[in-house]
Amino acid sequence: MHRCVHVARTRDTRRRMVAFIPGLLIGLVSVAWAQAPRSFSAQALRGELIVTAPPEARLNGQPVRLAPGARIRGADNMLQLSGTLVNQPLLVHYTVDIGGQLRDVWVLTPAEAARPWPVTPQQARAWQFNPDTQTWSRP
Repeated sequence: MHRCVHVARTRDTRRRMVAFIPGLLIGLVSVAWAQAPRSFSAQALRGELIVTAPPEARLNGQPVRLAPGARIRGADNMLQLSGTLVNQPLLVHYTVDIGGQLRDVWVLTPAEAARPWPVTPQQARAWQFNPDTQTWSRP
């Protein structure tokens, strides 16, 4: 009888370990994912975005509209709903579609905001972009 109790405890311990290990791996992967640097398009520009009444917004003080299917990624790179960002001034990188509506928006982290980035299409044409390091250099 003593032996049966030991076998039951060993099985219980194994079950706990089997349940614990996948959770641990998922946690480690999510931490690594969160620390990976984001890649921005060379067509992305920097600006200040204030969502006023979705899909309406103001970009650098000018009225603009979010495109249907626009994606807004927070500083944690998770998708954000435009309604949760109403009246918050956000420093962002953004791209526009062919109609001039905001297509992709990334809310910047302090480290991303510290790097130089073009604000106008004219600056983007004059500067050099390195996609490997995600940096712009001025001539």
